[in-house]
Amino acid sequence: MQIGIFGVGDVTPDPHTGVAPTEHERLKAIMTIAEHAEQVGLDVFATGEHHNPPFVPSSPTTMLGYLAGRTERIVLSTSTTLITTNDPVKIAEDYATLQHLSDGRADLMLGRGNTAPVYPWFGQDMRQAVPLTLEHYHLLRRLWDEDVVDWEGQFRTPLRNFTATPRPLDGVAPFVWHGSIRTPEIAEIAAFYGDGFFANNIFWPKEHFIQLINLYRQRFEHYGHGRADQAIVGLGGQVFMRPRSQDAITEFRPYFDVAPVYGHGPSLETFMRQTPLTVGSPQQVIERTLEFADFFGAYQRQLFLMDHAGLPLKTVLEQLDQLGEIAPVLRREFDAKRPAGVPSDPPSHAERVARRQAEQQSAEALVPAGR
Repeated sequence: MQIGIFGVGDVTPDPHTGVAPTEHERLKAIMTIAEHAEQVGLDVFATGEHHNPPFVPSSPTTMLGYLAGRTERIVLSTSTTLITTNDPVKIAEDYATLQHLSDGRADLMLGRGNTAPVYPWFGQDMRQAVPLTLEHYHLLRRLWDEDVVDWEGQFRTPLRNFTATPRPLDGVAPFVWHGSIRTPEIAEIAAFYGDGFFANNIFWPKEHFIQLINLYRQRFEHYGHGRADQAIVGLGGQVFMRPRSQDAITEFRPYFDVAPVYGHGPSLETFMRQTPLTVGSPQQVIERTLEFADFFGAYQRQLFLMDHAGLPLKTVLEQLDQLGEIAPVLRREFDAKRPAGVPSDPPSHAERVARRQAEQQSAEALVPAGR
């Protein structure tokens, strides 16, 4: 089981001081957080992509490329790469470059995004969000999987005899997750390609995400990629920990109340009842997180939102220290109840390269001698 963190990169004033970090300070803090995540033994760091205040991660590949040179083990990913408003050619080339620089430690999560104004900023129409997603991803796959592409579609100029460079590392494209909070078409395309499906699992009750994940699992099996329970699933989550649960609630409440994604809405207690948000002791976080497998089935990646809402860098690093301490417990307990034949992790780059080589050898063995 991969345990890691994902973030949105918001710039929010600390409710105790009223002071917000500068964009420079915030970006540097995110880099410190990512490096610390590796130091405490976490498996994944993922950053969002946003093009509007109060968020700063407008260039995920720049951030992850920087981290590729400063880390050795942690998987570098995105918590959203906007498949709708980014050119598929640029996605193909940017993430293949990151894949090379990180020695295969890079993957990405594609999503439509939930900020309406971003569409016209990049010359697109939000009313075409789902068709854009499908067309752009079909083209992206071809750009990675085929050395020379001839293509024509609805939303961009045609490609003639085009080769995206650099080619994917070892001839294998980065692993792709499709993130969704409400769109069944996204679960469908993830299943069609045998990609991973990531449920945000923060804003909604579990019943909402159970439907999407079950749809993805059913269609994954339908397309012949394996049993439904072998589908590659990732989940979000959100936690704040202190040794005493009441201390955690008291400390986190002011930050919750001003958070740009849900501040000034339901109370902290209401949100904890209705969503997977867990504010309490490390043991409470362990128990609540382990319940996810009871609802969604065995899964492969668990990411937590821990850096947001104006929390000071010192506090975020303390939270990572605590997550690093409980991560081995979570991995052990998840694996203990994992059904036979269900993978514990998403496929690594090395595993996917080996699979591709085996498929090529099998295909060559079927060619008659002399041909």
